[in-house]
Amino acid sequence: MQHYYEELEIGDAVGPVDVVIPTDRVVDFVGYWREEGLDARFTSDEQARQMGLEGAIVPGVMTMAHLSKLLTDWSDGVELKLLDVIFRQPVFHNMPLTLHGLVTDKRMDDGAGTIEADLYADSQKQGRRITGRAVFTLPLRSP
Repeated sequence: MQHYYEELEIGDAVGPVDVVIPTDRVVDFVGYWREEGLDARFTSDEQARQMGLEGAIVPGVMTMAHLSKLLTDWSDGVELKLLDVIFRQPVFHNMPLTLHGLVTDKRMDDGAGTIEADLYADSQKQGRRITGRAVFTLPLRSP
């Protein structure tokens, strides 16, 4: 779907999108940058528990990728300028999440329609896991 800068209002929703990040996807992802001993909390429930976690967790950069995908799937022409997140709680493998955002500001920057939005990753059973902020541009309907 195509959204345009002029159409958006402060308070408009981005999403929601429901996602589950399965174990096999995490293992594949971690395999690309594996460094001996640093990936155990991401790939092994047992080793994660030894580190004081409830189980293996999804790497932060992987959850950030899903939040950026929330924006780029929401509208054609999204150009992400900034993504800043706070990890409030770990995200575990196979945890159902709802990703959503809220437009908090819009402005013209050097002829570009710039949008700011708060982003969230929530677990229905375990509450808010991640909060964040994104700055991105959208095309203008009539340049």
